[in-house]
Amino acid sequence: MFNNFIQTLYNLADTYWVGKLGSNEVAAMGLVFPFIYLIISIGMGMNVAGTALISQYVGTNDTGNAKLVAGQIFTFSLILSTILGIVGFFTTDHLVGIVKGDAAVLDLSSQYLSIMFLDMPVVFLFFVYNSIKQGQGDTYTPMVLNVCGVLLNIVLDPIFIFTFDLGIRGAAIATIISRGIFAAYAIITLFSKKQPINLTRKNLKLKKDLLFQILKVAMPASIGQSAAAFGFIILNAFVLSYGTATLAAFTIGNRINSLVLMPAMGIGSSIATIIGQNLGAGKNDRAKLAFKTSVYLSTLFMVAGCTILLIASRNVVGIFVKDDPEVLKLGIRYLRLICVGLPLMGIFQTLIGTFQGSGHTGYSMTMEMGRLWGLRIPMIVLFRYFTDWGSDSVWYSMLLSNLFICILGYLIYLKGTWQQKVIHEKAVI
Repeated sequence: MFNNFIQTLYNLADTYWVGKLGSNEVAAMGLVFPFIYLIISIGMGMNVAGTALISQYVGTNDTGNAKLVAGQIFTFSLILSTILGIVGFFTTDHLVGIVKGDAAVLDLSSQYLSIMFLDMPVVFLFFVYNSIKQGQGDTYTPMVLNVCGVLLNIVLDPIFIFTFDLGIRGAAIATIISRGIFAAYAIITLFSKKQPINLTRKNLKLKKDLLFQILKVAMPASIGQSAAAFGFIILNAFVLSYGTATLAAFTIGNRINSLVLMPAMGIGSSIATIIGQNLGAGKNDRAKLAFKTSVYLSTLFMVAGCTILLIASRNVVGIFVKDDPEVLKLGIRYLRLICVGLPLMGIFQTLIGTFQGSGHTGYSMTMEMGRLWGLRIPMIVLFRYFTDWGSDSVWYSMLLSNLFICILGYLIYLKGTWQQKVIHEKAVI
């Protein structure tokens, strides 16, 4: 949970300092976030596959194959992220041009996004580090490195944004530097013989059969999250159609919401390891008990977070708004409406973690794609043209789509097919 909280502080620190530049800059950050998420979702798919396979091999006490999986993920992620970063850097203007909107906002978006593409190899390789550690049940070490990175980012943000007068580009540069330093250290430790699962040159050589097995688990997770990211690009376009102030309010609200979601995301992340290790060890009843316990815990945390946001929404939104009463008004409205559905997000994260930890990422893909493309975006279109709710129609669509997709996810859980192992019974070394 604390690790997710620290990761969220990256975005909050940027939003706080960029918010002092104006609402256009905040809107620009919100506009490009789905583009960034679209790219890193591929790396997140490899992270999911790594956690699922490594945790199941750890559950069977097969360290050799766990190391081999780790090496395959490292090499493939390094090659892929470098290619994506380079291509993205040189096509930024074309990507941002997909979204129609205010020219000033689009220009700021391009400035920020082009620099963030250079961060892709760092992000992907830190995902590899997280998946290896998380597969072993170690969430403490990545958390320490994230804490150090965030603290450095908070220090560097105002320096690059204001002292060096780089504006929104300064926020991107500060993030890359602060994240890169500690990601480099994390990668070096992966090759230390003191680590239970350490990488060697032999592990790094790609093996077609094993890589195919990894991609078989990774691809549905990547597709699901990529489709969700692209759906958020479309969602941002709808929000932007109601004005820059609405998009700025939406961005600020999401940053605050992500902070409150931190416990649920932490639980969803940790249950993936617990599910994987127990399925690997053949303890399916314990895996099901972990799911039930996670639902109770996440719901409890989300109800508490919802209560706090309803009471303090005006003060919280006001932290990020610089002399813009329209953004303040819309931000408060959005936050109050969306926080009512926070308990549903706790259940959603638990279901996603369960399906990803078991390696049945097709189920998590169905939930992620269905939530946006099957439910939310069609609802937004219908509400836009057949109601007079204005920007509230987007918020209502978010609430209803979360409700319906949780019902679908629970029905999939009840089928029980997620309890089947995805690792080979025989060694693949």
